[in-house]
Amino acid sequence: AVQGGDYIRLLSAGFLHANWEHLIFNMISLFFFHKVILVGMGVDVFMLIYIGAIVFGNLFCLYIYRHQPYYSAIGASGGVSGIIFASIALMPHLRVNFIPGWLFGTIYFGYSVYRMLDPRTGDNVGHAAHLGGAIFGITIIAFLKPLFIVENALYLGIMALPLAYMGYRLLKK
Repeated sequence: AVQGGDYIRLLSAGFLHANWEHLIFNMISLFFFHKVILVGMGVDVFMLIYIGAIVFGNLFCLYIYRHQPYYSAIGASGGVSGIIFASIALMPHLRVNFIPGWLFGTIYFGYSVYRMLDPRTGDNVGHAAHLGGAIFGITIIAFLKPLFIVENALYLGIMALPLAYMGYRLLKK
């Protein structure tokens, strides 16, 4: 569709979900992290990150799967990941269940990179959209709150290790 010039689908796909479980899981995840951005940054920044991460996550998917013309993706996962990782960039010690956010982020990135780079593990989850959305969320925080990035550089650097590996693998091809 996008190859045909239907660019609105880069955004509208974020409002379409495969089933109720998909929608509910995304919205519950968003619920647990939204306050960090809404209270700390405001509605405008929340919307910028959420909408921008949906679009960027879908663009990242298009790049990753550019040689697979029948690949398609739906869901708000890119936007949700953008909010989650923007929250972690602001508060790396924010607890996700029983572990600090930066450790959750490292595990999440590692798992997503592994699943995205190994197509044999097809689980029908948009790992590339998750990664693209997360990268967008962290990047917006880096532009708007660079001091937070400097203060939390160690945690963000550790979190970025799986992304560095992903970059290496993608550039090696």
